[in-house]
Amino acid sequence: MENGVWRWMGVLLGALWSVLAWAQLPVGEGQPAGAAQQAVELKIANRGIMVFRGTVLGETPAQRVARAEAVISGALEEAAELQVRLDPIQDSYLVLLGDRRAFIVTPKDLGPADESVLQTAENAAARLRQVVAETHETRSLRTLIVAAGIAAAATLVYVALVRLVFYARRKLLGLVPRMMRKHASGLKIGHTPLVDTSNLYPLISRLLGLVCWTVVLLLSYEWLSFVLRRFPYTRPWGESLNNYLLDLGRYLLDGIVGAIPGLIIALAIFLMARAVSGFVRRMLERLARPGNISWLNQETLQTTTRLTSLAIWLFALAMAYPYLPGAQTEAFKGLSVLLGLMISLGASSMVGQAAAGLILTYTRTLRPGEFVRVGEHEGTVTELGMFTTTIRTGLGEVLTIPNSTITGTVTKNYSRTVQGAGYVVDTTVTIGYDTPWRQVEALLLEAAARTPGILQKPAPQVFQTALSDFYPEYRLVAQAIPSEPRPRAELLSMLHANLQDVFNEHGVQIMSPHYLGDPEEEKWVPKERWFTSPAREPERGEDER
Repeated sequence: MENGVWRWMGVLLGALWSVLAWAQLPVGEGQPAGAAQQAVELKIANRGIMVFRGTVLGETPAQRVARAEAVISGALEEAAELQVRLDPIQDSYLVLLGDRRAFIVTPKDLGPADESVLQTAENAAARLRQVVAETHETRSLRTLIVAAGIAAAATLVYVALVRLVFYARRKLLGLVPRMMRKHASGLKIGHTPLVDTSNLYPLISRLLGLVCWTVVLLLSYEWLSFVLRRFPYTRPWGESLNNYLLDLGRYLLDGIVGAIPGLIIALAIFLMARAVSGFVRRMLERLARPGNISWLNQETLQTTTRLTSLAIWLFALAMAYPYLPGAQTEAFKGLSVLLGLMISLGASSMVGQAAAGLILTYTRTLRPGEFVRVGEHEGTVTELGMFTTTIRTGLGEVLTIPNSTITGTVTKNYSRTVQGAGYVVDTTVTIGYDTPWRQVEALLLEAAARTPGILQKPAPQVFQTALSDFYPEYRLVAQAIPSEPRPRAELLSMLHANLQDVFNEHGVQIMSPHYLGDPEEEKWVPKERWFTSPAREPERGEDER
């Protein structure tokens, strides 16, 4: 662990040293040529004195910097105690180091943040005095020894604090399992724990690791800044590090404080939206009672409540959007435009499916539990969703049909017109014209009576749906009890089996003859055969078909 910490510290120090070295480059380095000629910074002993921006007496900013460096370096080498003062000359100021002219500050050197030539010259003179004082410290052996001792002591304190942080992390990781077992045992509903400790421990371990390395990073940053400020040559680097951290903290604090009023307004808007949503939900529940609004009932209540709540929250989000932190930034606006474009391009089909789902819900075309036929698919509706409808067939298949497909095709509902529970079941058979139609109807009704699950009240009915060229078409329509799809498939299978048995018992052939030529004898049914068994002749007073 300690070796890893030291390796990590070495990498961190190397990275910070590279950043500091890059920060000390003159203003003109790494910039376009035009910018380098316009502004060049004068640096002495790693400390920035002033930025020259104008050409004076034929000297460019770079030449002025070179001349000032030569004069200041020569003066510092000759004497440590030097006086820095200003000498006005017309609208400019001479900065004198001892009896020598270090440089001149003119109106051309003013930057965007500079107030006046005098203020700029005084600031440059103050920084030059600091350089003179630090040069004196550099030549004092006693001062360097004291600084080295303080840096060594700070390093020992830093190492001790880092070891303490990792020690505290190990102790906390040892306490976490016991605390989890102690408190997790009380968070139960019945015998089911609400918290899974096996998943919670890795999360807490990672959080502690993140906090630990964050503290180590801050300690390393402060230690490096403190040590660099002990020595005159590296003091500007330490000051820049410390100022950067303070500026960053001030920036974050100002951002947090500035975002508080907007967050309060947004929170108030969301609380109002929550209250309005709850009020509308209770009002819709009262209006959904029988006798109030025809289209609002228990079937459409949930969908209507969700749509109303969605509209309220979308309106609240639109009202609170300007008050959210960062809402006015270009990045936030660009992200909003990107999300809107993605939704516009990719959600067209989804919007169509949702609209079809609303049509099915409010027109009550389908209901869960009803037996329907959609196109070529037949089964029981198990779920009517916003985008799709789920149907379970009699063969054990679960079909997921898009709502737009249902609204675009003919849907047969076998459960809507029945009396009581169940659904309509029907089958079609074709028999030749030489078989009496009364006998066929009686055979179909007999097969329905033999089939378990087909109700006799209401009684099954037989319809002659067509008189085709070669045979009439008979359709048996009955009501069945079960509402599950598999019993319906089994019911149809038993009904077809009983139809074959009944027709075989009475010698009636199930076939669909086609015309090939005129027969030798006419094929017609004499009246004495109209009521061939099992058909019966109606009693007097009964209506004959």
